[in-house]
Amino acid sequence: MAKYISPDELATIMKSDKVPMKDFCVVDVRDDDWQGGNIKGSHNSPSHGFLTRLDDLVAQTKDIPMVIFHCTLSQVRGPKAASIYAETRDLLEAEGEDKAHDVRILQGGFQDFQAKYKDDPELVENWKHDVWGELHM
Repeated sequence: MAKYISPDELATIMKSDKVPMKDFCVVDVRDDDWQGGNIKGSHNSPSHGFLTRLDDLVAQTKDIPMVIFHCTLSQVRGPKAASIYAETRDLLEAEGEDKAHDVRILQGGFQDFQAKYKDDPELVENWKHDVWGELHM
């Protein structure tokens, strides 16, 4: 079962010497609600077609030790995608084709992350006030 990671823990990882797509990967499963901002360097894999792209995602991230999933609130789409992804990687690991991995879910999703870090260009990119600004005034 996937564990949660707080926005502060993710921000610390992103600002450390850890390398995106080598040491960690952030997978954003938001659909149309992806417009308006994202975690810098995150990979958008919309939930509406997640299963059709799952094998490609696992192949692209098989050597990355920590994969972090989120959606807007990390209540439904993010946790579901993390669970399916973890099960798929576990099957590969059982077959001896995968390395140890840590699958996480971003607590509070992008909503909480952007509320705290929207003004930090090292953490959030493409942020739009007309999408998020009214929610946190």
